[in-house]
Amino acid sequence: MNVHRVLTITKKELRGLANEKTILLAILLQLFIALFSSFLMVGLSAMYDPTTYGSISGVKYGVGVVGNDTILKGLLDENPSFKSYQMNLSVALGALKERKLAAVIWTSETPPESVDPVSLTLYTIKNDIQSAVIEVKIKEVFLKYEDILRDVRSDRITKHPVTITSARPVNSNTFYEFIYALLIPLLLFMPAIISAGLVIDLITEEYQQQTIDTLRTTPASMNEIIWGKISACILLVPMEAGLWLVLLILNRIRIGSLPEILLQVIFASSALILVAALLALYYQDRTKSQFIFSTAAVILLLLTLAFPGNPLNIIAQLASESPAPLFWPVLFVFICFCIILTLLIRVTVRKATETS
Repeated sequence: MNVHRVLTITKKELRGLANEKTILLAILLQLFIALFSSFLMVGLSAMYDPTTYGSISGVKYGVGVVGNDTILKGLLDENPSFKSYQMNLSVALGALKERKLAAVIWTSETPPESVDPVSLTLYTIKNDIQSAVIEVKIKEVFLKYEDILRDVRSDRITKHPVTITSARPVNSNTFYEFIYALLIPLLLFMPAIISAGLVIDLITEEYQQQTIDTLRTTPASMNEIIWGKISACILLVPMEAGLWLVLLILNRIRIGSLPEILLQVIFASSALILVAALLALYYQDRTKSQFIFSTAAVILLLLTLAFPGNPLNIIAQLASESPAPLFWPVLFVFICFCIILTLLIRVTVRKATETS
């Protein structure tokens, strides 16, 4: 195989991709997301766990309290997120409607020591982001209020609940988990999925538009033409993944072990791209190849996630600067897989050349 001819075809394909508006728009969209990743992560992490809202906001919210329950008003004043105001219901709801208050709580006249149940009604603005924050934050106050009522009425309890103690304390950080365990691995493998779909289009369009025979009249062999297209798609992976990493770092997200992360992404992505290229050469039809590749990718992803040492876990461990003992064994497996796929592609190209 002539490396110079392969590189020439690779450059030609990359120049062609630069003129493809769809590809450029996809890259620009990724760039836009990465540039504002710090801002977008607040919303995305809230979708992952809505309680994140409560840990991010540091604003003090005004809450109108209707009724004579001083216990609840005292709990609201103890919480640094709230400032309570004793009001009547009509005035409080008017202030809420004019957004002078963030919420209104109406408590029933039932005293805590009464045998009747105590009811609370929370009024917030419908379909409002601030209301989502209030509902999360005020839940802590309501839980404390519930505990106080349980203590006041404990003499009526005939059966005591079983207390379950965890074997070890679990301190979770949702924002940390979302960034390192979900967002970074997904962002880094997104270029692999795009490139895999792209290589199918580049190969099958030569067959479907019947330009493959014209290409054979050039000095480049069929093998060099195919590998030029595959190389162009593989080169996009480190370029896009590297761009993601740089932009995430610029957004003050600390990422460790950058060379190891890029190595893992390149070889895992190359395996996916080679599988796509093999399917494109075998079927020579874009629709069939894309459908079978999509199905195979989902199956491979589910099988890979069944193992603890899958690439997504390793990327998360490396990015968070945690030990990743399976990094080199998994990398070796992907290198071997790429070599096997390379041999299969060479055999498939030779058979396709002989039969045409």
